Amino acid sequence: MAPRFILASASPRRRQLLEMLGLDFEVVPAPSEEEPDLSLPIEDAIAGVAEAKARSVKSELPVLAADTVVCTDGRILGKPADEAGAAAMLRALSGARHDVYTGVAVSFGGRMLRACQRTAVYFRELTDEEIRAYIATGEPMDKAGAYGAQGLGALFIDRIDGDFFNVMGLPLCLTGRLLAEAGIEVLREMP
Repeated sequence: MAPRFILASASPRRRQLLEMLGLDFEVVPAPSEEEPDLSLPIEDAIAGVAEAKARSVKSELPVLAADTVVCTDGRILGKPADEAGAAAMLRALSGARHDVYTGVAVSFGGRMLRACQRTAVYFRELTDEEIRAYIATGEPMDKAGAYGAQGLGALFIDRIDGDFFNVMGLPLCLTGRLLAEAGIEVLREMP
């Protein structure tokens, strides 16, 4: 079957989530990482990054793009640059609440749809030994906030208020609504 839309992301987690829904799409990563405009409210800034990514991929098909950040104490935590950065992020998240924001954008037929989802995540207290052991697995190194809720990082999460899939990098409820508005009905696409 021909792809119905383009996923403008190299994220294996986003690809996996869309495959879980049985959707036909092609992966064309956005050519560059955009930086959020921090003069805007966080939701607008992150949705703006997703929009810029969607606009950067030229296609006749609809283009879906997303960007996820972790925020704590007014700071945005992206992906750690190194193990020391991952440790600092995990220490900042230990025993505290943080928010995960994912901006989602769909460009199609000269139109742009965009929105942002927020999910509150509560970590239990982490020991230095747990942080070192987790970093040694390599899992935190390519993830915003230095953890993966779908992997070993789940061991640190006491609770989540909001969309779990948002914490993985693609809020499926919101994404499904935007795709439907762009003419891609997820439930009707199923065999």
